[in-house]
Amino acid sequence: MKRRDALVAVLALAAPCAARGQPQVAKVYRVGFLGTAFASGYVRELDWVREGLRKFGLVEGKNIVIEYRWAEGKVARNREIATEFVALKVDAIIVHGLPGAAAAARETSTIPIVMADGSDPVAAGLATSVARPGRNVTGSFSFTVEEVGKRLQLLKEAQPGIKRVAFLASPVDPVIDPKRSTLRTAASSMDVELQEFLIRDPADLPGTFNAMTNAGVEGAVINNEPLLNSQAATIAALAAAMRLPAVGYATFADAGGLLAYGANRAALYGRVGYFLDRIFKGARPGDLPFERAARFDVIVNLKTARALGIAIPQSIRMRADRVIE
Repeated sequence: MKRRDALVAVLALAAPCAARGQPQVAKVYRVGFLGTAFASGYVRELDWVREGLRKFGLVEGKNIVIEYRWAEGKVARNREIATEFVALKVDAIIVHGLPGAAAAARETSTIPIVMADGSDPVAAGLATSVARPGRNVTGSFSFTVEEVGKRLQLLKEAQPGIKRVAFLASPVDPVIDPKRSTLRTAASSMDVELQEFLIRDPADLPGTFNAMTNAGVEGAVINNEPLLNSQAATIAALAAAMRLPAVGYATFADAGGLLAYGANRAALYGRVGYFLDRIFKGARPGDLPFERAARFDVIVNLKTARALGIAIPQSIRMRADRVIE
């Protein structure tokens, strides 16, 4: 018995030593990215996500694998993708915009969902409060409802004489109604007549811009939501062809649009890494406060302004965060 006990003791001591001698296998996390729009329109945003992940030691292809799926503006497809991610048993789901977040939250109450961008999650029913979400959804959001009014103000300041302005939007935007209300109030205060033009598919854009021209609009406010965000280049090209001054989001100005106002998207998407790092280390999404956008950018495309024959006022140039020459 004594010899057996001695042998057991030796083996017990040797086991940890052997374990210490073995190389530790790092966990590889599997994450789903639910894109509600088109991949071609979110190249930079994905670069910002990857950059943010690297800050926390999460390197795609090394210790994190991202499964990308794109709904391409089809509402039903959002839920199909979310169902697929649940079946794959991913460790977390990244979404951009409320439609993707809502679809994912309907399919799972346990897999963590990180929102890279979107509107108020409390108003959308995705969180109990910003400070303590309570459910399985957390992340970053911006003030997209208020931003549409600011865009109209910027356009009016650049072109004081405009009287008739188009609002280009998509009916799939879950906060389209409060945006309408905000924009109408702003338009009334500026003595501007507002006309709404809705698209459901990118193929609708050329005909919609023709309709704007026929309606005699003198400028356009481009809504900030995934479907339109992904079509920035097409929208900017059509606005230029119609010689229509327009204001949208950062991607729009970069693609050739005249003006942009909105939350700094690099900062929003870059924070995905922070949330995933906390979650992978054991934090519950419901305990991680949502972060509101803190930085808002004014962008001016002087190249487009020159092509349209528009002199951008000095008041706008002075407060522009970025000027595209």
